Amino acid sequence: MSPKTATKQETKTALLQVGMDLMLEKGYTNTGIQEVLNTLGVPKGSFYHYFDSKENYAVEIIHFFDQDYSANLQTILRNPKQKPLERLRTYCETGKAMLVAQECRKGCLIGNLSQEMADQSEVLRKELSKVMDKWRNLFAECIEEGQKSGEIKDNRSAKEIAELFACGWGGAVMRAKTVKDPQPLDVFMDLMFEDVLKA
Repeated sequence: MSPKTATKQETKTALLQVGMDLMLEKGYTNTGIQEVLNTLGVPKGSFYHYFDSKENYAVEIIHFFDQDYSANLQTILRNPKQKPLERLRTYCETGKAMLVAQECRKGCLIGNLSQEMADQSEVLRKELSKVMDKWRNLFAECIEEGQKSGEIKDNRSAKEIAELFACGWGGAVMRAKTVKDPQPLDVFMDLMFEDVLKA
């Protein structure tokens, strides 16, 4: 991308994309603004035209990542061609396939930044929490639909089960990255779908 020919929106999007890729790979702390600029050939002044600080840049990257992730999540969890339990399994199988393709690296930007930055930046913690709440609510919506049809256990509220589902999946992804093996994801799915969700 040539900065001279790119529109302002294209430049901003490119900065967000590169920053997202680097933060997925290296985390917030180890991602330098200069590395982002060098990757794109964009001058430092251009960066500060779009972002007030590195922290503000990370907030926008969180929104940028969430935009696509939430859209994909809704497509899976609201798929009328599948029953709610199948949709939840599709979400897990899709996530597992992606992690395997990445050789159990990178994982989820929101999970990674939460582990790294929740205690370091209140601004980032709040943004990450909002995104996680939104995702949990999408899981809850799907689970509630399954409870109403009798497919999913209703011994707990949909929101509580969704919280367990989201926390358990996130933990399994972290564990899979640590051991460089997708087996923790399989354990999560076996227990979650057979013992927790299935009515």
